[in-house]
Amino acid sequence: MAVIEVDMKRKLVEMALDARDLAYAPYSHHRVGAALLGKNGKIYTGCNVENAAFTPSNCAERTAVFKAVSEGEREFQAIAIVGGIGDRSELSICPPCGVCRQVLREFCPLDFPILLAKDPDHIESYTLEELLPLSFGPEFLPGEK
Repeated sequence: MAVIEVDMKRKLVEMALDARDLAYAPYSHHRVGAALLGKNGKIYTGCNVENAAFTPSNCAERTAVFKAVSEGEREFQAIAIVGGIGDRSELSICPPCGVCRQVLREFCPLDFPILLAKDPDHIESYTLEELLPLSFGPEFLPGEK
């Protein structure tokens, strides 16, 4: 797993918390924020955006990845994810959904660090492989990575 300095972990969590404040979650009230550290050093944030039809909703993690990719970034160092119902003092660990794990798998190595946090003082770190074992990635397709 890539080594991410403690100060950077805290910064990512703080930025994910700020992104969570922008979430649009009028149906579930489960607001999520993510902060994705690009290889270029830039941090891309995202929040979840719900839709009355549910299927068109988008998770915070995918919002951050899609924002980064749309700006030309394709390699990443780490992601921090925070979420839950209620205010910041009531958060618990919020792992990414299966779709978000698969999107991360498209762009990130198996040892990619995923930081799940309640706040900057309570961070759990996992690798993508731990959260998505026996995964299917681009290397299984002909002519790809």
